[in-house]
Amino acid sequence: TWHLKKIPQIVSERTFSLDSPKFEAKTKLELNSVCGIECQRKLPVPSLSDLKDLLSYETVFENGTRTLTEVNVLGLVLDPAGNTTTRRSSRQKRQIYGTDSRFSIYDKRFMTNFPFNTAVKISTGCSGILISPKHVLTAAHCLHNGKDYVKGSKRLRVGLMKTKSRGDGRKRKGAKRNGMPSFQWTRVKSTHIPKGWFKGVSGDIALDYDYAVLELKRPHKRKYMELGISPTIKMMPGSMIHFSGFDNDRSGQLVYRFCSISDESNDLFYQYCDAEPGSTGSGVYLRLKEPNKKKWKRKIIAVYSGHQWVDVNGEQQDYNVAVRITPLKYAQICFWIHGNDENCTQG
Repeated sequence: TWHLKKIPQIVSERTFSLDSPKFEAKTKLELNSVCGIECQRKLPVPSLSDLKDLLSYETVFENGTRTLTEVNVLGLVLDPAGNTTTRRSSRQKRQIYGTDSRFSIYDKRFMTNFPFNTAVKISTGCSGILISPKHVLTAAHCLHNGKDYVKGSKRLRVGLMKTKSRGDGRKRKGAKRNGMPSFQWTRVKSTHIPKGWFKGVSGDIALDYDYAVLELKRPHKRKYMELGISPTIKMMPGSMIHFSGFDNDRSGQLVYRFCSISDESNDLFYQYCDAEPGSTGSGVYLRLKEPNKKKWKRKIIAVYSGHQWVDVNGEQQDYNVAVRITPLKYAQICFWIHGNDENCTQG
C-alpha cells in the first residue's frame, strides 16, 4: 500500500541573479569515482543548515539567464541513523547483467498509452518522465557535469512519443512495420537543479542529488506519472522496480525493464536492472494499492542515475543506481511543479 507521509515544507527565501553559464561541458552518461555504497556509510548525517544549502537550487532559463534560490526547510525531523545501507544480495558485474532482460516496446497501443507514454527523450541523449502537464523529471548529470552546464542544454528540448495517423502520407518508410516511435519535440522554458549536485557544495559529485526538473514551454495533454515517496525495499512487492527509457544500443526504441533492488541507502537504490546509456534519467516506478481503496496506482519513486563506477577500497567497481524520492526531495520537486508548498503537504 502507498503510505501517506507528512511532508516537510521547502519554502523560498531569496533569489539571486547569477552569471549566464558557459554551456561548455561535455555530456557524460557514465560517471566515475562517485561516492558508492561503502563511502555512503561513512558520510555524516546532514544538519538542517547543510540540507538548506543542498536543497537550494539553480534555475536556468531558455534565454541563458540563471538564478540561485535559497530555501528554508520547515517541519523536518532529522533521522539520527545516518546513511545506513541494507544489503540483499552479492554484487554482480557489467551494465547488462547476465541474460539481457530488457523488453523493446513495439506495439503502438502500448507505446502511446499509460504508463509507457510518460517516458520522454531529452535532447542531450538521456531519458525523462512526465510528472505534470508542463514538467519532466530527469537526472541532473544529463544537463550539468558538476562544474558547468553541458553544451546541448543551452537549447534543450524534450521529445514526447507520438504515432502518426493513418491518413498521414508523410509517414516514414517502414515506420509501421518496425514500430519505431517518432517524437514531437518541445522547447524547455526553464531547468531546476539542486545545489547539492554542484561540486562547490560537496567537494565531489553527490549522486544523492542527481535529479533535475524541466519546465516545458507548452503544456501537453497526455497522462503523466505522479510522484510518490520511495518506500524501503521491505515494503515493495518482490522488491521489484520498473522503468522505461531510450537505451542507446536500441536506437529509436522504447525499452522497458523490471528487476529487484540489491542494496539501499537513505538516498539511493543500488540495483542490477539491465540498462545502457540513454536510459539515464528514466523515472523508476512502483505499482501499489491506494490507502483504503482496492485501486492500484503507479507512482515514481526514484530517478535512474545510470551505470556508475565508484572507488571501493581503492578499486573501481560498478553498479546501476537510482536516486530515491525521499520526503525532502518530494517536497522540493512538488514545490518546483506548483510554485508553492500548499499542494505538497501529503506524499
